[in-house]
Amino acid sequence: MSLRSRIHDDMKIALKAGETVRLGAIRLLMAAIRQKEVDERIELDDKGIIAIIEKMVKRGKESLNQFEAAKRLDLAAKERQEIDVLCAYLPKKMSVREIDAAIDAAFRETGATTVADMGRIMSMLKAQLGGKADMGMVSGRVKARLG
Repeated sequence: MSLRSRIHDDMKIALKAGETVRLGAIRLLMAAIRQKEVDERIELDDKGIIAIIEKMVKRGKESLNQFEAAKRLDLAAKERQEIDVLCAYLPKKMSVREIDAAIDAAFRETGATTVADMGRIMSMLKAQLGGKADMGMVSGRVKARLG
């Protein structure tokens, strides 16, 4: 089953069950997918949908931090629920050990030794780890090894 089908089926289930927060999050996701497809005149595959979900989760976490800083716990709780709904569609995250193994392989393959090689390594790792690892954390680990 494709990710798009799973999201669509979950939207129907949430609608029938009356789960308003879940339904709202899924509708926002479906709207973002449709918007991207219309703007670029393409049909997204699972990888493209995962990229949209990751952006939405990142934006949600930023909003969550702002709500908590402003002591708006009601909005923070709703945002946290929406993030949980979206995270359910992301692939299982890799362990730190698996990420380090991928970084080691990228270093061996590219022969990188300086910070100037960072872009080449990160583009390789993004293609390999996209959706499976926090790329900010991966970037930090690569930078630490190069620096």
